[in-house]
Amino acid sequence: MALTGLDIYKLLPKTNCKDCGFATCLAFAMALAQKKVSLDKCPHVTLKAKEALESASQPPIKLVTIGAGERKLEMGNETVMYRHEQKFYHPTGIGFLIEDTLERDEIKEAASKINSLSFERVGQTIKADLVCIKNSSNDKDKFIEAVLSVISNCGLNIALYSDDAAKILDALKICKDKRPLIICHDGAKLNEFVKIAKENAVPVAVTFTNIEDAPALADEAKKGGVEEIVLGIKQESLWKRIQESALIRRTALKKNFRPLGFPVMIFTANVTADLELPEAVSYVAKYVSLVIIKNIEKDFVFPLLVARQDIYTDPQKPVQVEPKIYGIGKVTKDSPILVTTNFSITYFTVAGEVEASKVPTYIICCDAEGMSVLTAWAAEKFTAEKIAQMLKTCGIEDKVPHRRVVIPGYVSVLSGKLEELSGWTVEVGPREASGLPAFLKGWK
Repeated sequence: MALTGLDIYKLLPKTNCKDCGFATCLAFAMALAQKKVSLDKCPHVTLKAKEALESASQPPIKLVTIGAGERKLEMGNETVMYRHEQKFYHPTGIGFLIEDTLERDEIKEAASKINSLSFERVGQTIKADLVCIKNSSNDKDKFIEAVLSVISNCGLNIALYSDDAAKILDALKICKDKRPLIICHDGAKLNEFVKIAKENAVPVAVTFTNIEDAPALADEAKKGGVEEIVLGIKQESLWKRIQESALIRRTALKKNFRPLGFPVMIFTANVTADLELPEAVSYVAKYVSLVIIKNIEKDFVFPLLVARQDIYTDPQKPVQVEPKIYGIGKVTKDSPILVTTNFSITYFTVAGEVEASKVPTYIICCDAEGMSVLTAWAAEKFTAEKIAQMLKTCGIEDKVPHRRVVIPGYVSVLSGKLEELSGWTVEVGPREASGLPAFLKGWK
């Protein structure tokens, strides 16, 4: 059972030294009980207390890492059921299934296509994370050939899926440095897979049809010496899959039940894109840490990645662009200058309308802590003083000889003071971004 904040406080030094970053030992204990901080932040805790607090200091859901380097996939280590309580830290991994029954050229083409699936949205790059190579042929040579082809043509992380542990071991000889996830489909063979995972220091996925078997399978893998475990749900019913994923998350977080404190993996069941997409999005929304899909078309993958991006943004922190000058089109010394905030939706809306106008324009984004124009103005984050300071420091004075700047119509009240502080001529633009094309075409 999880320890309460007061239980933890009784085991702490009670010196209120602040070395942990908290004002008091009680505040640190409360944060530790809520899994918001780790025990190692306290440099004065005794060895005896460490042992007693081990369960309280460990995350309720184990952090599992697939791959290595910058593109590694981290799953788990979440602390809340609902995004608004804090935020979700590790976005759901999106993987693609490639079966070794495909022809050599088909595998190469699929791997290359998957590798190119990268998109820009609201100033962020969104892409998939993993390729799962399945030994559907049950042929070792075809499996190894498929693994080699994927490694050669795709830079994503890898999962190895075979009913035969010996074939997994052969595949690991050529991709161990990529630290792949190995998937055990048959619980009766789990010991063989656990042994391989331990010897090669790679994570293992244990799959189950009945959720009641999951704790025993995870415990068996842990006793075999593997710490990084993924729980694979094999239920045929979509509704039951979602239920079980939520149940695992709730049991781990609310009950602190360690045998279910691991990330969850699911393969989509639907083949057609119009059914597979909502299925995959449902898994992303309901706590699945790794979703492996079949469709690799851009029109399918992009909305899935967008859904993941929206769910895993920090609800307490607006998406922002860097406060600086942006040139849209072939800007010159005579180009108009627009000023707005650094809220990403505001910037990209304005930029889109500027592009539509075909008038090369400078856009200056002021640091308004990611707020929209009216919100930032009301919160005094988008003021005449801040805009004047931005005009002086951003470098726009070196790019244009004219001293004319356009502010959003909603904050026209700032124009007089801004002229006084900056020495620039201030023009009031349209209230809505949709009015920019007509405004810019009449700008001289």
